[in-house]
Amino acid sequence: MPASGTTRSALTLAIVGRPNVGKSTLFNRLVGRRRAIVGDEPGITRDRLYGTGEWLGRRLRVIDTGGILPDEKELIPAEIFRQAKVALAEADAVIMVVDGRTELAAPDLELARLLLRTGKPLYLAVNKIDVPKLAPYAEEFRRLGIQELFPVSAEHGLGVEELLEAICEKITTKDTKEHEGEEEEEAVPEGQPAAEVKVAIIGRPNVGKSTLLNRLTASERAIVSPIPGTTRDAVDELVERGGNRFRFIDTAGIRRKGKTRLMAEKLSVVMARKHLEAADVALLVVDAVEGVTALDANIAGYAHESGRSVIVVVNKWDLVGPPASDDPARPAAYRQRPAARSLYERQVRDGLKFLAYAPVLFVSAAAGKGTDKLFALVEQVAEARRKRVPTGEINRFLKTVDFQRASVPMSKRVKIYYMTQAAVAPPTFVLFTDRAVKLHFSFERFLENQLRRAFGFTGTPIWIKTRGRE
Repeated sequence: MPASGTTRSALTLAIVGRPNVGKSTLFNRLVGRRRAIVGDEPGITRDRLYGTGEWLGRRLRVIDTGGILPDEKELIPAEIFRQAKVALAEADAVIMVVDGRTELAAPDLELARLLLRTGKPLYLAVNKIDVPKLAPYAEEFRRLGIQELFPVSAEHGLGVEELLEAICEKITTKDTKEHEGEEEEEAVPEGQPAAEVKVAIIGRPNVGKSTLLNRLTASERAIVSPIPGTTRDAVDELVERGGNRFRFIDTAGIRRKGKTRLMAEKLSVVMARKHLEAADVALLVVDAVEGVTALDANIAGYAHESGRSVIVVVNKWDLVGPPASDDPARPAAYRQRPAARSLYERQVRDGLKFLAYAPVLFVSAAAGKGTDKLFALVEQVAEARRKRVPTGEINRFLKTVDFQRASVPMSKRVKIYYMTQAAVAPPTFVLFTDRAVKLHFSFERFLENQLRRAFGFTGTPIWIKTRGRE
């Protein structure tokens, strides 16, 4: 959105409506980027999503909610309704979106009644009015009893300016009276703000990622249910703790390619990988009851190959214990699980051999056991990720390494002249050698282990490149 003038206090807008009326498309239009997944299947958005935008110098804080069916009693729709009510409580104004190309339905009438009862400033966006000849159809929705009605096309941006102008004019007048003489909201504090660590929570469906997000953020930010695949959009939340800022991102459960049938699920997997690649640290959540599976290893591979730092979080650890032998409540599979952490960690390491550098933490997100340790561990891993070693120190280290111990065939050995760290996040080292060849994997692994022993780099992959003299 174009910006001009002086920025006032942020205006919070909640977008609500039935499934598949275009709420996420309008959300993306207002925040100016593709933040929410958009598709033709109803019910794609389930959690509430937050985004920021700007309109004529006015900052907008926009909340996209899941499709609301007030009378629906199933678990996920009921949770969507609860999440939407949280958004309504936060909002300065509410935009109800309806599909202008469909008939007015009973759920629209019921939802409008609920919204009018809140007393919040309410605006009706009759969406999918893509051409002027469709505008008269919008008048049919006057029956909802919402005075402020605007025909819009969220996809093409038609009518959105008029909608925002009406909202900002009314709410600005209110803000001017209420906040006259006050300092601007969210003033920047003195000194440098703490660096924000972006943490993506990744894993298979139903391993407890949303439960972990809610526990870490001390909120019910994400919908939690026993139904696999509940989260589709990435849900994020900022937490400040001990002077540090952590942005936790709960991504959709990543399935095998052949297991994602619905378009929304396919999109959510793509978006999960996109959010992973934008993160600093990945929390790979593994179900302690099921152990490390081939799919866990595939997902871990995504994080490793993209250069993310990784912490393996073994969740539901409270369910893996030595129950009484006559306890009928525990399935046999539970009783056969090794209870000793050291033994279990060896099994995790065996299943994720390429993540030997990643710390393993045992938690119960549902019970809140062990989750507090994650903050310090994330900070430690993020710091290692940003660590830079001076060239002089690296080359002094090189002189102490006995490369004869590396199990590498003589024909694959190279002579190293010197080494330097070329980048951080992840730490990237360049070897200057006598030949421009790719290092033998055993040589590279040996050198990586020596670097870790000397300099740490807990939880982060190390990239090594070679540059030949010629």
